[in-house]
Amino acid sequence: MSHSHSSAPSAAAPAAAGALVSYLGIARDGIWKQNPGLVQLLGLCPLLAVSTTFVNGVSLAIATIFVMAMASAVVASVRRFIPHEIRIPIFILIIAALVTVVDLAMNAWLHDLYLVLGIFIPLIVVNCIVLARVEVFASKNTPLAAAWDGAMMGVGMVVTIAALGGLRELIGTGMLFSGIEMVIPGARPLQILPEDYPGFLVAILPPGAFLVLGFLIAGRNWLDARAKQREEREAQRARHPLPQ
Repeated sequence: MSHSHSSAPSAAAPAAAGALVSYLGIARDGIWKQNPGLVQLLGLCPLLAVSTTFVNGVSLAIATIFVMAMASAVVASVRRFIPHEIRIPIFILIIAALVTVVDLAMNAWLHDLYLVLGIFIPLIVVNCIVLARVEVFASKNTPLAAAWDGAMMGVGMVVTIAALGGLRELIGTGMLFSGIEMVIPGARPLQILPEDYPGFLVAILPPGAFLVLGFLIAGRNWLDARAKQREEREAQRARHPLPQ
């Protein structure tokens, strides 16, 4: 009896550790290794069009996080009841229902921001990031893991669009958080650069979106290459230690 009780915690510990590593891996993939905007290059239409300011971009990305996490959880919960042949239309219907909730909620409580984001809120329905994660991950995993994957992919989008929108806004106008009063009444944008800064119009026009995104992708690739070189040097030192 005592042997069976003592072996249960020891068997549960590796399982819990494995689950933790798995969830950390999902987070690392969503935010960095498989970042939807910088690596997979998915959903570039809203990423480039709405990132004229930090507030606009992050607001849409947060709405997308909600849709991705909830859609992934719902699909993972009912995946055994969905016929394989019609799974894509059913996935889109689930996503569309959640986007309708977001659309109506923003219209009711954040109406000014709703008017600014416009058509890009309903277009979350056909955002290929959302449908891709539902098809590739949620339809094959548990609801909790699927929701976590959707949320982390959304966080990866937030990181990308925040950097893109912030840089475009700063270079283009010298300010940050323009439009913050639409989200937080009474708040004011920050004047980062001198008030006589003339601005750089290209940064807030469509060509600026492509240019800044290109620099962000190049920066991420450079950091990855440096990390890989460091790992190779450490592995080489481990194989051939210096003589004492």
